[in-house]
Amino acid sequence: MTTQKDSPLSTENLYDDDEEDTQKDKYLTFTVGSEDYGIDISHVTEIIGIQKITDVPDMPDYIKGVINLRGKVIPVMDVRLRFRMPSRQYDDRTCIIVVDVNGSAIGLVVDTVKEVVDIPPSQIELPPEVVERTAQQYLKGLGKLGEQVKILLDVEKLVRREQVVAFSELHQPGQAQAMAL
Repeated sequence: MTTQKDSPLSTENLYDDDEEDTQKDKYLTFTVGSEDYGIDISHVTEIIGIQKITDVPDMPDYIKGVINLRGKVIPVMDVRLRFRMPSRQYDDRTCIIVVDVNGSAIGLVVDTVKEVVDIPPSQIELPPEVVERTAQQYLKGLGKLGEQVKILLDVEKLVRREQVVAFSELHQPGQAQAMAL
C-alpha cells in the first residue's frame, strides 16, 4: 500500500498543474456604468469591499490614492475615471479588484463584481475598428457568451508600466529609483 508520504508525485506539483488548467480561459466579470467587462482571472489576487482610500497629491485624476491592505500599500485606480466616464458615489456594491501586474499589486475600483466565466479563444473577437483609439488600447477583445458580449480588458495595458513605477515610488522611493536605472 502506498501512502501519500511515499508517493513519488508531490501534491505541490499536482496543485500547480490543476491551478493552471482551472484558470485557462476564465475571466472575472464586472460592471462599470452600463457595460460588462472581464479581466483574465490569472491577474486577480482578491476582491475586497470599498474602504478608506488615502488621497495622494499630484496623481492623475483616475488614481484615487492608496489603501493599506494588511500592511501593504496598494495604489487604487477608479476604472470609471480611467475610461473618462462620470464619477459616481461609491456604495455597498462598489468593489476593489486587486490585480497583480508584473509583480505590483494595484486595486481597480469597479461598480459591481459579477462572476467568473469561461470564454474560450474561439468566442473572442477583436474590437471593431470604430472603437475610439484611446479606449481600444485597453481592449483585449470582445467575448461572446450566448447573446451577451463582455468587453475583455488587457490589465497590463490598463495599468501601464510607467504608472506602476510611479506607484512604487509612492511607498518605496529607494527601490523604485534603483529599478528605473
